[in-house]
Amino acid sequence: MSHGLVDHITLYTRGGDGGDGSRSMRTEKFIPAGGPDGGDGGRGADVYLEVDANLHTLLDFKRKVHWKAGHGGKGGKKRSHGADGRDLIIKVPPGTVVLDKDSGLCLADLFREGERVLVARGGKGGRGNMHFVTSVHKAPRYCEQGEPGEERWLTLDLQMMAEVGIVGFPNAGKSTLLSVISRAEPKVGDYPFTTLQPILGVVNRGYQGIVFADLPGLVEGASEGVGLGHRFLRHVERTRVLLHLLDLASLKVEEPLATYDTLRRELRLYSQNLALRPEVLAVNKCELEGQQEVLEALRKACKKRGLPLFEVSCHEHRGMQPLLDRLFAELDETEPPERQLAHPLPPRTHREFRVEYEVDCWRVFGEQVEQLVKATDMQDPDQVRNLQRKLLGWGVEDELLRQGAEAGDTVRIDRNLFDFEPTPDWLRKERMPDPDAVEVRPSQKDRLVRRGQLRQSAKEQAHQLGKQVGSRGRGRKGQERKIQGTE
Repeated sequence: MSHGLVDHITLYTRGGDGGDGSRSMRTEKFIPAGGPDGGDGGRGADVYLEVDANLHTLLDFKRKVHWKAGHGGKGGKKRSHGADGRDLIIKVPPGTVVLDKDSGLCLADLFREGERVLVARGGKGGRGNMHFVTSVHKAPRYCEQGEPGEERWLTLDLQMMAEVGIVGFPNAGKSTLLSVISRAEPKVGDYPFTTLQPILGVVNRGYQGIVFADLPGLVEGASEGVGLGHRFLRHVERTRVLLHLLDLASLKVEEPLATYDTLRRELRLYSQNLALRPEVLAVNKCELEGQQEVLEALRKACKKRGLPLFEVSCHEHRGMQPLLDRLFAELDETEPPERQLAHPLPPRTHREFRVEYEVDCWRVFGEQVEQLVKATDMQDPDQVRNLQRKLLGWGVEDELLRQGAEAGDTVRIDRNLFDFEPTPDWLRKERMPDPDAVEVRPSQKDRLVRRGQLRQSAKEQAHQLGKQVGSRGRGRKGQERKIQGTE
């Protein structure tokens, strides 16, 4: 049972979530001060699309729309790292154009066997509490949650890969021609629109196989959607050479090239590149009696325009070899079609964001900022404080203040609502640059400031002493030796 050609589909992809870090504390016999030993979570799996030359349709995605990669494992005790998720590889046929459904950008134009493109990244695993040990916080109970994986709706557009495309009006004999020159078995019937989907056939040329495509019959107005319209016209864009096949029985003596001109016009209206594509003109059913006058008029019209005409008879298998020789010669002089301009996924580490005021709250937009909020457990005070420090370090708070946000205003990030509380100035000046550093308590402020002043004073004294004795900065012992030597 034939399911037909599926050449346009929408699917959902989602990368795996990163594993949570561990907040384990080492408690072993005879080790009274074991300390934190929580390991990191594993990386979430990525989602890739890969070309498989054995596929010719997108039928599999019609049965299964949602594709999700595996999650990373959780971190364990004894600094054990969680297992990374296994990447999900989705097979697609050659000629698949991958588009982002929301933005409409082309992510990839897949041509050759084995080509692969990343469409959804997995989340980074969270860090265990062993990473947050400091001199003033030796037993942190805090660990990070894993980042959620990216989710993205994709539009897959299959544009068949063929060297020669056979175009013509319905019932011109395109399917019969393909069955004669190749081993393809398209449906053949004595009525129009017998072919309802493109059919591929391989024509042997020595050790090389040339792919021919029998494209469904075009009619006047196809560029505007009449008949099969745009649904199959896009398959013509991939072909390197076009074979215009005319039906001798449908031609008129007064205008023998009217059908050819109509085909050319529809292709040109659909795409200007198709008008410049190399083409070969052939007329079928030359064995019919009573059509010699029309055939002679067609010869004169083609000679007048300088168009080489190939007369074939699919019923009697006549004139095939000269036609194939001309098509092969055109292929040797024609470059493969250009790919569509692709825009790969931007790196996930960027921290771009924007702030907008809505009806009753401030809204913060940004992929990395939203992912950070999603990965934060709002029930854990340590994780909430870490979130505040990171938003301060990334400049989110400064941007809110610059746009006029005041204390007590509501701020929305993703689906979470917060009360805006600006960080005190003394904490902004004295805070460490690391966003994961432990917050300084007010009682420690004077002592830490005094310690910094003493260190700066000691550096200045050593620098001045080095200038006096001509030291090159070799240390205090070297300076003392030089001083003793001068005495």
